[in-house]
Amino acid sequence: MDKKTIIGLILMVAVFVGFTWYQGSEAEKYNEWKREQAAVEQALADKQAEERRAQQAIEDAMSEEERMQRDSIEAARKLNAELYAYGSQLLAAKNTADENFSVENDVMRVDFSTRGGKIVNVTLKNYTKYAEGERTELVELMQPASVVFNMDLLSESGTAINSEEFSYDYTIDTADQSTKVAMTLNLSADAYIKYIYTIYNTSNPSRDYLIDFDVDVQGVERHLAQAGVMDFSWKMRTNMNERGFQNENMATTIAYYEDGDMDDLGADGKNENVEGVEWIALKQQYFSSVLISGELLNADLSFVTSAREGADYVKEFNTKLHIPINANQQTYNFAFYYGPNDFKILNNVEFEGEKSNIEELIPMGGMLVGWINRIFTIPIFNWLSDNGFNFGIIILILTILVKLIILPLTYKSYMSTAKMRAIRPELDELNAKYPRQEDAMKKQQAMMELYQKAGISPMGGCLPLLIQMPILWAMFRFFPASIELRGESFLWADDLSSYDSVLKLPFNIPFYGDHVSLFALLMAVALFGYSFITYKQQAATTAGQPGAGMMKFMMVYFMPVMMLFFFNNYSSGLCYYYFLSQIFTMIIMFVIRHTVDDEKVRAKLLAAKARPKKKSKFQERYEEALKQQQEQLNREQRRMRR
Repeated sequence: MDKKTIIGLILMVAVFVGFTWYQGSEAEKYNEWKREQAAVEQALADKQAEERRAQQAIEDAMSEEERMQRDSIEAARKLNAELYAYGSQLLAAKNTADENFSVENDVMRVDFSTRGGKIVNVTLKNYTKYAEGERTELVELMQPASVVFNMDLLSESGTAINSEEFSYDYTIDTADQSTKVAMTLNLSADAYIKYIYTIYNTSNPSRDYLIDFDVDVQGVERHLAQAGVMDFSWKMRTNMNERGFQNENMATTIAYYEDGDMDDLGADGKNENVEGVEWIALKQQYFSSVLISGELLNADLSFVTSAREGADYVKEFNTKLHIPINANQQTYNFAFYYGPNDFKILNNVEFEGEKSNIEELIPMGGMLVGWINRIFTIPIFNWLSDNGFNFGIIILILTILVKLIILPLTYKSYMSTAKMRAIRPELDELNAKYPRQEDAMKKQQAMMELYQKAGISPMGGCLPLLIQMPILWAMFRFFPASIELRGESFLWADDLSSYDSVLKLPFNIPFYGDHVSLFALLMAVALFGYSFITYKQQAATTAGQPGAGMMKFMMVYFMPVMMLFFFNNYSSGLCYYYFLSQIFTMIIMFVIRHTVDDEKVRAKLLAAKARPKKKSKFQERYEEALKQQQEQLNREQRRMRR
């Protein structure tokens, strides 16, 4: 052992001993601090116990008359304090017992509470919650105990108060097709706020799910917590109404309409301030509670997700609404929509004679594919359902129509693949002629020339597939958002809007779930079959190319397994559609394959190759670019050899 090693070992031992001593010293200081804290806490506890004993001794020494006199003095003191804080009118409203009552129309029952003058629940008569057995429990949009609809106010003394603390006076007036509920809170002798709810029963769902809500204020300016602004807190917890917590949770959010466009909070639900919005929606997967405003709103929005599946709520919505006060305006007009996310209904909801645009709540796929669902999918879907077709048959018919529409693209894609197979010998010759890496540009240029002479577009097989993608994406967005499928059964699936479970697993597989969805499994098998057939057809054109083995693994094996995991918890209606789509595609490919003669295709290509063709400007520019790249590559190679 040399000198440096010995010094190193001594330093290591010194560091270890020093650290141990330091750690022990710090630990002793910490323990001493804990002992001091314990002594302080014990002394405080002893003092509090002594005070309680002394108070109890005084209590025991008092006579019954003395106790009554003391309690009377304390009650009078408390009453005087409350009178000062609230005033006589508000104090009377605070001490008035709550009353709950309901108003109904053909589509819903609305539950009111006089405490806060608010709607505490809405029950939808035409929709039931998911159940393992018979679905009998009606959908309720909120948990009554969680509902807050509060205005921040000041009493006459300047004390901060919440309108939620007080019981409102109410009247109910019933007309031929409407019921009006007026809730009034008198703030002082010459100031009040009044909520006027009007519920309609017109046999028009777009009107009947909409509750007019007018806020009538008189002399309220001096009672506002924030000068010139009515601040409302609107909060609630949403019940779990669907089968799959994961999908319902992902679809549940706060949405708002601003500058002609809808947006919503991110998945984290963090507080977001929005300005100039026309409506705010507490959106569930298939139902929504929407506040539509006659004035542009500013708001603070956030939500909290329940910690786990099996909790008594999905999300807790928190909104703070800021409504500017106009000194010359007494009534402010709003409306609540409580109902289904049904495009037929939402598309016809109007507020103050104008279209509300709350149909934007339904995810159609954005500008790129939304028009497909609006113009094509929804009208056909609605027409077939209105004529009594089973929804499984409707999806079958819709799949056939989509396949017929894109049949020319499918045929063109196949023919492009057939042409590539037909010129495979010429491509092999080019590979043999330019085997070196430095000749890659020359080979590419020669291949482009071959394609041009034969009349083949290298992108001919890709472009038709890319054109089909918007339709596939439109279907992906349509089926999970289609409330028409909710609760509808087909074959073994009892709810096409949710996953179909044919086997409940005793454990949970990460990213897959605790059940087996048969439609998802069939879709994955069909995708495997389609991928396998497609790869075999393309094998002749990809043989020998770098990465061909990996492409086969990804295309034939990995993709179906990944889709199985992804779709196992998704809508069975969507899985059923994709399954049918793959089956029909394989049938179409089989028919085309047996009606197209590869030898005739090759003969036509060779004949086209022999005919002189004028190069397009695009090809000329492309070849020029390849030539410049080849020259640059040659210069780099010469410089490296020097």
